[in-house]
Amino acid sequence: MTVSPPDVASKLRDFISTPFTAAFCAGGVAGAVSRTVVSPLERLKILYQVQGVGRNEYKMSVGKALAKMWRDEGWRGFMRGNGTNCIRIVPYSAVQFGSFNLYKRTLEGWTGHNLTSPERLLCGGIAGVTSVTFTYPLDIVRTRLSIQTASFASLARHEGKPPGMWPTMKLMYNTEGGLRGLYRGIVPTVAGVAPYVGLNFMVYESVRGYFTSPGEANPPWYRKLAAGAISGAVAQTCTYPFDVLRRRFQVNTMSGMGYQYTSITSAITTIIKQEGPAGLYKGIMPNLLKVAPSMASSWLSFEMTRDFLVSLGSESTDPI
Repeated sequence: MTVSPPDVASKLRDFISTPFTAAFCAGGVAGAVSRTVVSPLERLKILYQVQGVGRNEYKMSVGKALAKMWRDEGWRGFMRGNGTNCIRIVPYSAVQFGSFNLYKRTLEGWTGHNLTSPERLLCGGIAGVTSVTFTYPLDIVRTRLSIQTASFASLARHEGKPPGMWPTMKLMYNTEGGLRGLYRGIVPTVAGVAPYVGLNFMVYESVRGYFTSPGEANPPWYRKLAAGAISGAVAQTCTYPFDVLRRRFQVNTMSGMGYQYTSITSAITTIIKQEGPAGLYKGIMPNLLKVAPSMASSWLSFEMTRDFLVSLGSESTDPI
């Protein structure tokens, strides 16, 4: 028995339009869109974060630092590491959104009611840990790529074209302890990503519900945009020190960075002692500047893509 092309297309549409598959695909699109929109600010944030005491190359305002990046490296400097970041963020966001919706539906099935804010926080936190565990090696490589061409006087400059994603990953694997080297900094990452993702989902769904008028199935796109910006700003500000620790540990073995932390406690005490409490918030300004366009474009592209994919089904299914 042969299956006709229309039947195959119909089955494919029905598969793509299932809530989990639609959320998974839409999450990947959302991640790539949001990271590309804010790539210059994302790279600048990393350069601020890894700059320890005594390093003054990027001790300047956001505007001047972006201008310096442009003078030194041009447009490529703005996009340095973004290709790897998109390769990472597509599966990261897809797993994050897909697993969140899976955990959410599972918990709703167990409890028999719509999730409360703490329950959303729990589902979001578990989804964050799930996604970061799957994609962490690409994240640490992205950090290395972001700083390898920066004008840090203490770092050796690459002659000619700098190594790309796979050569960098291979070098780290061979010289820094195999998988252990590719997962360096995973502990502070997980410690920060669980509350970050949990807060992000919890605040977004709470604000989105507040912006939804009685009797309205979905709020207009601009309200979704505002809800995404608010949720991102709250979540990232609350968990930002963990992000600084993550970046520091990701480059901890690179010579010339000026620090060699032995543990999370050692890192926190050293940063506070040498750089003050503000050291744990280095890069917060470009981070806040990118939060609104990043989270807003992420949530908007996610919901638009998901709603479109769900609408392809032969039977209408309420989006998650």
